[in-house]
Amino acid sequence: MNIMRPIAMAAIASTLAAPALAERKETVYINPFAAFQLFDDKRDLSETGTFGVGLEYRFAPNWAVEALYSRADADRKYVDGSSEFEELRLDATYYFAPQDKAWNPYVSVGAGHADFGVGDTISYNTAGTGHDETRVNVGTGFRYNVTDSLALRGDLREFHGIDESTFDTQVSLGISFAFNRTVGTSAPAPRSPVDTDGDGVPDARDACPDTPRGAEVDSRGCELDSDNDGVVDSQDLCPNTTAGAVVDETGCEGVTETIETFTIEVQFPTNSSVISNAYDDEIRRVADFLSENPETIVEIAGHSDSTGDAGYNQSLSQRRAEAVADRLTGPLGVDPEKVSARGYGESQPVASNDTAAGRAQNRRVEARIQVRR
Repeated sequence: MNIMRPIAMAAIASTLAAPALAERKETVYINPFAAFQLFDDKRDLSETGTFGVGLEYRFAPNWAVEALYSRADADRKYVDGSSEFEELRLDATYYFAPQDKAWNPYVSVGAGHADFGVGDTISYNTAGTGHDETRVNVGTGFRYNVTDSLALRGDLREFHGIDESTFDTQVSLGISFAFNRTVGTSAPAPRSPVDTDGDGVPDARDACPDTPRGAEVDSRGCELDSDNDGVVDSQDLCPNTTAGAVVDETGCEGVTETIETFTIEVQFPTNSSVISNAYDDEIRRVADFLSENPETIVEIAGHSDSTGDAGYNQSLSQRRAEAVADRLTGPLGVDPEKVSARGYGESQPVASNDTAAGRAQNRRVEARIQVRR
């Protein structure tokens, strides 16, 4: 029986290696069969038909164990009479394909207890008759799944009788009735959708994907602007300004007057607020004017056409205005206290959005030169 130990250990290892939450099918087979058995010449038994049945438990896609009972009534080979034969055995089987494949070839090993009884003629002196014996076996075969519950099975097996060192061969053909069940059906927890800025709105529908951590946002992922003054709540120092009032970058009504407006010829990549230093000469016009007129300040105003979602256009125009303001206060050295940025989205068109030319005019960045009164 030592030959069973490595097989059992391999079966246990295969079971433990399966993922705890993976779906797995277990199958119980009832395997009636008919066989033709060739006995070792020492047994003094003729070749004979053998009948039996097996109960098989396929506990993993590739592993099964099977308990079998078989019997025969064999004629004596050299003298008159017959001998009854019965065997109980336990086999371990490795399948090379899972249950859902039509063809399931396999290899198998096992051991059992055989009873070579005596029939019409009593002779206890002939080897292999009239006694009990331990036999080990090794075999190969196939299972062909006709349906989920019915299969055909062919098997070729060699037996070794330990007590008398005999070798017997058996070829069998049978049918299998399958009873299936699925275990471990708990599904892994679904992955959470990606939310890069952590605002609770997945990236797939986030119109403002770069909101600051902790900022309160609407269903589109954009920061709230409760008083609709163009300054988001997190930066609005005057959250209850009158509708339509002109406010500064802090969201408060400023006493300012625009004395001149420059349209800044800056082109951005589609859906982008990235600006290169190629436009510094254009933006320097604003820096020079502020330098020449120290009492002035500037609001960089971003505008868009009406194509697309209004909330997204508002966010994009704000980012583009900030990009120009950053060039002024960065490489061009303008005092940040004199520069503000505000996105107006599609709210202040200068041409019709019904034509391509009009939409192009509306996609603009302006420098509004202002003085405080």
